[in-house]
Amino acid sequence: MPGGAEHGSVAIRFGENLRRCRGATGLTQEDVAYFTSLHRTEIGLLERGQRRARIDTVVRLAAALSVSPDELFKGIVWELPRLGDGCFRIVPPEDE
Repeated sequence: MPGGAEHGSVAIRFGENLRRCRGATGLTQEDVAYFTSLHRTEIGLLERGQRRARIDTVVRLAAALSVSPDELFKGIVWELPRLGDGCFRIVPPEDE
């Protein structure tokens, strides 16, 4: 399947962003699960990049963390194709 490896990298970067945003709020995974009506194991799977979030989950997570959904996608870029399939590109995190 084209782009399979990139999709794994996207899930990992998303998870890193989620963990960073959650850490900035001081919320636990259980807190985020409560505010999003998700199970706490789902939050852990997302943070470890073992699960990809649906769009409604992204919106819930952003609201629970009081961040823009953009924060959860930081460093994830879709490259437009010239011919054929496009692909995700993961950019290095910005130094904070």
